[in-house]
Amino acid sequence: MKSYRLLWPLIAVSFPYLLFEVLNQGILKDELFRLPRGHFYIVSLVSLLSSIIAIAVGIAGVRIRNIKVSFLSLSFFSLGIMFSIHGLATPDIFLHDYHLPAIAAQLSMLLATIWVWLSSLPSDNPIVDFLAKRQRWLLPVWTIGLVIFAIIGIINPHLTHVIPLQVMPLNVILTIVILLLNSMTAFRYYQSYLFTRFPLQLSIVYCSGWFIVSQLIMVRGVEWNLSWWIYHFLLLASMIVMISGLIKQYGVKGNLTESVRSLYTNDPFERVMNSIGQSVKALVNATEKKDIYTAGHTFRVTLYALKLAEELGLKPEQLRAIVQGGLVHDVGKISVPDAVLNKPGKLLPDERVIIEKHPLDGYEICRELGFMKEELGIIRSHHEKWNGSGYPDHLKGEDIPFFARIVAVADVYDALTSERAYRKAWPHLEAMKFLSENKGSHFDPICVDAWEKLCLRSPSVYQYPSQVIEDELAIRQISS
Repeated sequence: MKSYRLLWPLIAVSFPYLLFEVLNQGILKDELFRLPRGHFYIVSLVSLLSSIIAIAVGIAGVRIRNIKVSFLSLSFFSLGIMFSIHGLATPDIFLHDYHLPAIAAQLSMLLATIWVWLSSLPSDNPIVDFLAKRQRWLLPVWTIGLVIFAIIGIINPHLTHVIPLQVMPLNVILTIVILLLNSMTAFRYYQSYLFTRFPLQLSIVYCSGWFIVSQLIMVRGVEWNLSWWIYHFLLLASMIVMISGLIKQYGVKGNLTESVRSLYTNDPFERVMNSIGQSVKALVNATEKKDIYTAGHTFRVTLYALKLAEELGLKPEQLRAIVQGGLVHDVGKISVPDAVLNKPGKLLPDERVIIEKHPLDGYEICRELGFMKEELGIIRSHHEKWNGSGYPDHLKGEDIPFFARIVAVADVYDALTSERAYRKAWPHLEAMKFLSENKGSHFDPICVDAWEKLCLRSPSVYQYPSQVIEDELAIRQISS
């Protein structure tokens, strides 16, 4: 599935560049189309759409005070301003200078690339941190700078001759920078998309890829030839795809501000809830109605399992499976009678048989709903033990699905450290001792070792979920 998801962006980026090469190399005739008015209209439309995107994202950025949202807005704002200069400077429309359009086009690519790259960086990156402290002044100062450049460029276009961006070696250096930054941006946003499935992230992947192709065509194309026109339509397509992504992103939360904020949230609970589908949310809500403890337990287990999976180096799409499977790993308890599920004392043999059916019941429920193999493995096998004494299938060692082994550690850790009607919660160190003593018998030793290392390095990994997800109100706020 992953390769197919990646196939479309690769085709979308490679096809226009291959078409350019076919025309530019003379395999097909590269006709001359000198259409200044057509150029002006296309460029103006790109500038208008880019400005609309910048305003929509910018409003969201101001409301939530998120610097990375502001970066994304500044990217398209820069593109809109620079491309408007590119359009106004179209030869034989308003001006007769042939240097300004090339400079404006190159600057539009460079500035848009830098800002969108910044939006892809982690929040603790020193550059992001430096700019975040100056967020209040960032937009006005940048706007004033662009406007001054635009006015000078339009009034005195000959002054731009001191910026030889369209000749070697500056154009080569510029192209390398744009290629590298956009490649990193596309990679980071695609990795995030594999986890969250947010449509706007995929739109940015397409956009970054088309920025690369546009820059290559700017540098290598012959002005007014058919091949040269390709980059104008690519940038127009970028704006259309971004607007489409914004519209689809709006559907994630029904509110543009919240939808955009969800792209860059650092809150682990929000990150989990934003990444799951409606079928999972429905099952979580059904579990909550059945037993508020079970609902809180699944949220905490999912957060623990997600952090453990990250520590073990799992890929974004695998992390998504951990989240989806973790949140519904106990959904089979819906079919367990309340008297058995909430019994304060020791279970009778026939009651234990009922409880031990919940992995199979959950497996059947989710199999009918179309859950993937990895998620079903978590649901069915999270109570299996490394030595084969678990249930329901008595799997042993590496026969137990790896994701289920991860969730098993998180599941038992939370069960031990949670308050129950029939016993007090164990302290963290006591629970960790239990895990350590039972690795190689109950648990996969690799998973326990990774959890111990993670907890020692980052205590917030186990402290935060236990502090936040502890009552009915918190769970309902998260699952709403």
